[in-house]
Amino acid sequence: MIYYISDLHLFHKNVTKEGSDFDGRPYATLEEMHEDMRERWNRKITNGDTVYILGDVSLRGRLQDLIALVATLKGRKVLIRGNHDDTSDLRYQCLFDEICDYKEITDRLGKNTVHVVLSHYPILMWKNQHRGWIHLYGHLHNSGEYHYFQKLIEEMNREDFEARVPHGAPIRAYNVGCMLPYMDYEPRTLTEIAEYFHRVP
Repeated sequence: MIYYISDLHLFHKNVTKEGSDFDGRPYATLEEMHEDMRERWNRKITNGDTVYILGDVSLRGRLQDLIALVATLKGRKVLIRGNHDDTSDLRYQCLFDEICDYKEITDRLGKNTVHVVLSHYPILMWKNQHRGWIHLYGHLHNSGEYHYFQKLIEEMNREDFEARVPHGAPIRAYNVGCMLPYMDYEPRTLTEIAEYFHRVP
């Protein structure tokens, strides 16, 4: 199986109630967040699965602790680098099967095979977006920027949007930030993500 998640922000105090809690996460402490997210991950993921992490595994620093924690997460992990990812340490690099800034893959959505464009950052005009290619991204968390980006996607799906007319495929872009309600702090399949938006064919 293929799974996706982004913006774990491990060891970032300000995503918990220990700090500013800017994400509104339900965790009192970093230790509570780490333990809950690890339990959710390992309950669901097997070592035969692939998890695409779309950036910001952690804030920089505390490398020894970060290596120890990420090493306990099951599955084949592919990191699509985000703005907070420091991958300069070889020991940390070895925890991932691949590290890159952008990737195109194929996956299953319902009964169909689809192309997926992966990036930490949202892309407004991505490859083959009018031909059914789906864009997964992170970075924006559950912010005003995220909601604005989604409004733009909705606008581009209007019937009178000129660029959509030639092919008629819906334009689909999903934020896989772990804090979003359909992600709920664990990796999700493409079908799980799309079902939240009622767009599975």
